[in-house]
Amino acid sequence: MTLDEVEAFVHVAELGGFTEASRRLGRSQPAISRRIRELERSLGTTLFERAGRRVTLTEAGRALLPYAETVLAAVRDGERAVRERAGGATALGLAIVGTLADSHIVDALRAFESRFPEVSVELRTATSREVSALVRGGEASLGLRYFPDADPKLESIPLGAERLLVIVPAAHRVTARRLPGLRALAGERWIGFPPERGQPDSFGHLLERETAGASIIRVDSLTAQKRLVQAGLGIALMPPSSVREELRIGSLRAIEVDGLDAHLPVVAVRRKGGHQGRLTAAFLEVLRHHTPGLRD
Repeated sequence: MTLDEVEAFVHVAELGGFTEASRRLGRSQPAISRRIRELERSLGTTLFERAGRRVTLTEAGRALLPYAETVLAAVRDGERAVRERAGGATALGLAIVGTLADSHIVDALRAFESRFPEVSVELRTATSREVSALVRGGEASLGLRYFPDADPKLESIPLGAERLLVIVPAAHRVTARRLPGLRALAGERWIGFPPERGQPDSFGHLLERETAGASIIRVDSLTAQKRLVQAGLGIALMPPSSVREELRIGSLRAIEVDGLDAHLPVVAVRRKGGHQGRLTAAFLEVLRHHTPGLRD
């Protein structure tokens, strides 16, 4: 079992396909397939079930995954620790949910880069689930996501919460900017994320609680959700930061609902027991200063 094989295995498992893993790793698909075949040969078992271009872990693959992630994270931690000791740590790996890039966190990034002009921030955007996977595997030192992660390997640090508004198409039948409750929206079809697997709470769970039995279209893409709402195919709960441009040009409208206490908790996640370098600690310090409750 080689490190390249372990790395290929983790990426295929995380991304659900060989093509996606080859893009992420910058390797050809045959090279990724060859590494997986060699790993399966050395272990004497099949790690993936193939179904066209998509793959899923076998029972053996699920047993291997947490150990493989730990190996990769430990190697990456070691690299960071050596560079810091040698005075060569000049990059901070940060994974962030895309919509958070239009919030007070941007101010924190600017302040950090001003304080450490010699440091480059290697920023990757992803879903909350993917953010946790990047941190767990050591590809990012710190992640910013919605809702605490229940994974015992990760520590979730509360930063505040983003308020949610009801978002409707410009030509929606309800023209009021404020409603006394959700009753006026009874019978509406909602569009939202699916509940996050393996987590007791997520954006998808929150939508289910707030809409109490309403019809929900599950779409795992914020951009697609906005396009569906614009097309009049449903309404949604969204943070204002994610639809700021659409609200400005008038393609979507926001409705305030009295009694709707819906917020998205925002947390920073880092790996428990992982290398916590000076740059990660410094960015967390700046982040706490610039996100006091994530004001609207």
